[in-house]
Amino acid sequence: MPKRKSSGRRWPPSTARALKISVKVVPGASRNGVVGWLGDDWKIRLQAPATDGKANDALCKFLAATLGVPPRSVQIIAGHSSRKKIVEVEGLTPERFAELAGSPPR
Repeated sequence: MPKRKSSGRRWPPSTARALKISVKVVPGASRNGVVGWLGDDWKIRLQAPATDGKANDALCKFLAATLGVPPRSVQIIAGHSSRKKIVEVEGLTPERFAELAGSPPR
């Protein structure tokens, strides 16, 4: 993937069957939703509190519904106890993700 000018970081490498997405989670929000792009991170707000993994579970379910994949296809691979996470989504192509999420600002 090309370098992003905003931070100079590269997107985590994706595999042929799974796409890795960098997200910033805001738990305890008044409602669930996609806020938009925050640098290279897709910012998501969730009603679930950040206790006992509730926000992580809610994030996986929310992303599955938003991206149109089964819940078992979404898993957090880094940042389990952080607001910044790397999420792997099986069965989602970069092109389909760009259609759904737009592209990060340059």
